[in-house]
Amino acid sequence: MFYRRKIILALIQLFNGEIEKTKLQKLLFLFSTKKQKPEYEFVPYKFGCYSYSANADLVTMLKKDYLLETDTGFHKKDATDYLKAIKASDKKILLDTVQNYGDMRNDTLIRHTYINFPYYAINSTIAKRLLNENLYKRVQDATPKQTDQTLFTIGYEGVSLENYLNKLVKNNIQLLVDVRKNPLSMKFGFSKTLLKRYCNSLNIDYIHIPEVGIKSNKRQSLENQEDYDNLFEDYKNTTLIETVSDQKSILDLLNKYNRIALTCFESNICQCHRLPLAQSLHKLKRDLIIEHI
Repeated sequence: MFYRRKIILALIQLFNGEIEKTKLQKLLFLFSTKKQKPEYEFVPYKFGCYSYSANADLVTMLKKDYLLETDTGFHKKDATDYLKAIKASDKKILLDTVQNYGDMRNDTLIRHTYINFPYYAINSTIAKRLLNENLYKRVQDATPKQTDQTLFTIGYEGVSLENYLNKLVKNNIQLLVDVRKNPLSMKFGFSKTLLKRYCNSLNIDYIHIPEVGIKSNKRQSLENQEDYDNLFEDYKNTTLIETVSDQKSILDLLNKYNRIALTCFESNICQCHRLPLAQSLHKLKRDLIIEHI
């Protein structure tokens, strides 16, 4: 079992084996804020801090019969003592988190996270109800407001789904343009259907433009930077010449949304076709501002 799932099970165990869904997410978030390298990261969802990855793990544990879903939460079916299965340092943080916040009612707990971590309340549908005017202004102040027209590029290699999505949110990106030829991924959350769903849940639109991608058979045997450079030289001389109309469509989307991001897998921009694609777009629009995140 993945270690991160043991953290969830240990948390549920501290509530006599049954916990509400909202309380689980909020306490897991507060636990994570005390760690330098947390097992889960969170996004500003419609009810505040939320981890899609933690939810996916909960779904898996339901299927594997570690948990039972109730009308309001989760019941631990597994008899294992998970407090003994996690690190002593994590056990202490978990116990402190439950001692400090475990008895709070849900609204109080949510309000606490909004007050202390206002960024995570920026998409909340209930923040205005739970906070007074001054506290709600802190949430408004935490809301990204950049408006300069910018073309961003972003890769998802080596980062969690939540880390990736937070980069989009914090840069006030309004549209994600998926430029992969085949928008499939073994990594959680990055296949087309799920990525679109998660973007939409954070008020970010999504579109897939496979025409400007590179066929997978051309990406075989890439061992060093010279191999990538040769691949992208071919890409410039073929695909980028053949897809000028698609590139103009991307620029039309930029004019419509003002802040958009091209996305593919590689974290290293020099090893991803989104760099020559962005450079080609710059030739079509000389005043284009490009930022790699």
